[in-house]
Amino acid sequence: MLTLLIILVSLTLILVAIIKFDIHPFLALFVGAIIYGLMMGMEPELIIKSISEGFGGVLGSVGLLILLGVILGTFLEKTGGAMVIAEKVLRWVGEKSVNLSLMLSSWILSIPVFGDSTIIMMNPIAKSLSAKSTLSYAATIVAVSLGAMASHSLVPPTPGPIATAGILGADLGQVIFYGGLVSLITLIPLLFFVQKWVSKIPLRPVIAANEKTIAKSDRPSFFSSLLPVLIPLTLIILASIANYPSKPLGEGAFIKAIQFLGTPVIALLIGAVLSFTLPKKFNRKLLSASGWVGEAILLSAPVILITGAGAVFGKMLQNSGVGDLVTSTMSDANWGIFLPFLIAFGLKTAQGSTTVAMITTASIVAPILGPLGLDSEIMKVFTCVAIGAGALGISHANDSGFWVVTQLSGMTTKQGNLSHSLGTLIAGITAIMTVYFLTLIVG
Repeated sequence: MLTLLIILVSLTLILVAIIKFDIHPFLALFVGAIIYGLMMGMEPELIIKSISEGFGGVLGSVGLLILLGVILGTFLEKTGGAMVIAEKVLRWVGEKSVNLSLMLSSWILSIPVFGDSTIIMMNPIAKSLSAKSTLSYAATIVAVSLGAMASHSLVPPTPGPIATAGILGADLGQVIFYGGLVSLITLIPLLFFVQKWVSKIPLRPVIAANEKTIAKSDRPSFFSSLLPVLIPLTLIILASIANYPSKPLGEGAFIKAIQFLGTPVIALLIGAVLSFTLPKKFNRKLLSASGWVGEAILLSAPVILITGAGAVFGKMLQNSGVGDLVTSTMSDANWGIFLPFLIAFGLKTAQGSTTVAMITTASIVAPILGPLGLDSEIMKVFTCVAIGAGALGISHANDSGFWVVTQLSGMTTKQGNLSHSLGTLIAGITAIMTVYFLTLIVG
């Protein structure tokens, strides 16, 4: 009981530091982990060991993945390649199904690109399609935001799912597959919600004359834009299949090459290098500290540091013997896959950041996967997806994505809560129920 109380006090201190005092999540998590160790009476040597093992261990496997994923996304965004993909999907689905087109486009776009960036990039399309029709601008922009949130929380190589998979030791190829499947299923009730509820919010777009767009002549082709995303994902999935104990793809030099190239860090490196071919006129300065690569490093650094701090907290929990506590207190309880979801849901709703919620939850859950019955390879994958489901909702006033949606569209806070926020709640519940049914079938 005392251990549980200390854990709750530590988590409360971390959340209060982030929410009330606006302290950076890295510092809050890192200091909170040390405070937890001290309150638990851990030996100083064990506290230092937990810091070095937690931070170094996870960053060795996850840090580069986050960086390479952000580099890839930055080049797609800056060159207009992301918009090329979105517009192509829009043409495929058809303008008669505007909300479905926008939702699918933003879903695809948010796999390599940050969710907030996706909403910002897709906003001109959502705005213009609303202006050219009788559709509510609230419906078109929320279709974009919910599509972006669905893949941002559930499908690597966005930082949250990558970091979570790394912390839990989940197979990244399977996380991509099941995360993609769950997030696509989640779009079904979300589309119904947008069509039947959000579309009733009366909101018309105000078109500004000076909105910046990348000239179509300067954008890369659809095929070129797709390659940096498609090739890494394909390699990772192929390597995941090749690594099955039954060896479904056989053995030999070619399969070994696939396994090497499909290693997440190599696959994402290939994707990042392919993204360097997207600018119409390549300039070596783009790869410099002041160029797009330097900008990507600045964007990814906080996420990498937060991931490391979350891992320190997780290692501190592990070394303090919290697994034994869970074993004794939950041996008769059937929390299963719902516990990671509830922790992530609570953290996301309390402090706003999807990535922080996912990393913190993964760090808390990693030491207790065994007692929860989630330590098999496939259940680690479903735990990762369940954490992503929890981190979907609720997006409200403490989440930057909420303000991106409301400020770009001109929605009031109340309208934002009734549309975007309510939609993320529906997304989270749909996703975890889908995960639960999948565990009954596959797990």
